[in-house]
Amino acid sequence: MLSEQAQNALIGWESHGPRIIKASFKTKKEDISVNIIQCYAPTNDYNEDAKDQFNNRLQSIVEKCPTMDLTILMEDLNAKVGTDNTGYENIVRRHGLGERNENGEREQEGSNQYQSNKSSESQGTS
Repeated sequence: MLSEQAQNALIGWESHGPRIIKASFKTKKEDISVNIIQCYAPTNDYNEDAKDQFNNRLQSIVEKCPTMDLTILMEDLNAKVGTDNTGYENIVRRHGLGERNENGEREQEGSNQYQSNKSSESQGTS
């Protein structure tokens, strides 16, 4: 299902269970690859342990990608972020539907934490 050009650039792929897959591709820049991580999060009905295991596994996979590489994370988080963005104005706008569910809360907390970490790194405070 890859074009010939993508097939030639494919370094390899890894399955991380039924919900996460990662593919790495060569680029024209030497020593820089593109990592594409596709994931499908457990639905809101799953227990907290399953959700935590998924999030921890995903975080571990992302953290193992070299920082020089371009890493693209494509997610279906099964999250509803709703229209109330109070406290998350810098992450999500008011274009959601309905009310935020538990997965939506997790997603926004994770995004907020990621943004805080990146801000600290850029200021040299991490």
